[in-house]
Amino acid sequence: MEAAVITAVGIDVSKSKSTVAVRRPGGEIVLRPFDVRHTNSDLKKLTSTLKKLGGDIRIVMEHTSTYWRPIALTLKEAGFFVSVVNAMLIHDFSDNTIRKLKTDRADALKIANYALTFWDILPPFNNEEETRLLLKMQSRANERITATATALRNGLIALADQTFSGVNIAFAPNTKNANGHEKWVDFFLRYWHKDCVCQYSMEAFTESYRGWCKRKNYKFRTDTAHKIYLLAQESVATLPKCESTKMLITQACKSLNAVCEAKQSTQLEMQRLAAMLPEYEVVMQMEGAGPVTGPALMAEIGDVRRFKNKKALVAFAGIDAPPFQSGAFESKSRHVSKRGSPHLRRTIFIISNIILTRSNPENAVYCFMDKKRSEGKHYYVYTVAGSAKFLRVYYARVTEFLRSQPSYDAY
Repeated sequence: MEAAVITAVGIDVSKSKSTVAVRRPGGEIVLRPFDVRHTNSDLKKLTSTLKKLGGDIRIVMEHTSTYWRPIALTLKEAGFFVSVVNAMLIHDFSDNTIRKLKTDRADALKIANYALTFWDILPPFNNEEETRLLLKMQSRANERITATATALRNGLIALADQTFSGVNIAFAPNTKNANGHEKWVDFFLRYWHKDCVCQYSMEAFTESYRGWCKRKNYKFRTDTAHKIYLLAQESVATLPKCESTKMLITQACKSLNAVCEAKQSTQLEMQRLAAMLPEYEVVMQMEGAGPVTGPALMAEIGDVRRFKNKKALVAFAGIDAPPFQSGAFESKSRHVSKRGSPHLRRTIFIISNIILTRSNPENAVYCFMDKKRSEGKHYYVYTVAGSAKFLRVYYARVTEFLRSQPSYDAY
């Protein structure tokens, strides 16, 4: 029986279009690279063109942001074998040439050649379930919103230093209301200049502050009111108390509050989506996985079954230290690869710091980090080592739990 002809389709993905190249073994180019827009009509034409080729067809494309999703989903629904690979694998792959080419057409041919080279071990594209996909998108949105909130907060503190120095530290840290507003920001929006406080006597300001707390649903404390009043008396303002200064501060406070509201709603949605996943209870029982870090961890790892072992998960986070050896030389001091997901790496680093702060002697990850610390290791060394151990524990616990479920299905 004659063997089926194998055909590799390489797709170089970009934002609004993709470049497609079709190759067969022996260097045969079946279809020279051509562009396909990510529109319904163009994708239908591409599907029809590929079906006419016949034989065994495998389609490979890079995991480029989310731009690959329209073409990957369309081709998979049409019945084709689709593989979406890490862009680093394509980048490091040699197309048997010493010329350094960087065009969409050359990249498409290179991807097709990659498909022929690794034909038997190409991982099939498994579309993420809707809940996991939405959770990941919410987690990434939370990262962007958090970065924006930090920038706005720093700018507001810089303004506060010129009208009411120290007001940002006059309250207990992380004091927020139900909308996610920070108490000092709401206070500064009302008492935007030291003279807004100094115009009262201490007793009168205390009553004014009491009424403000009642309206804004914040807890009132007399000693806090006295502390703020004394702070205003000692503060030196470098900006005048005028309408222009008030407008500047009002805009900054309202901008920060709006971002904090968006952050609060995003984090609540992350918790709701994460609670729909089967491993939620297992993950949230792990020390360091809180209302934000737990869902973020689940979002960035995704379905743990897609990793063949715990080492693969650690490598995906980019905190593995690959061996470096040549001849008689073997490095004893190696750096982490940082070739995986920076989002997961950031999340796991935050979790490791939480574990260090809590210093629970019954936590195996903390004991491991504390042991490394007692050996004189650098902070980053034992924190990264603890992060890797946490991921190994995560893999073991979540995998064991999923295997115990009646609906368990290998990835």
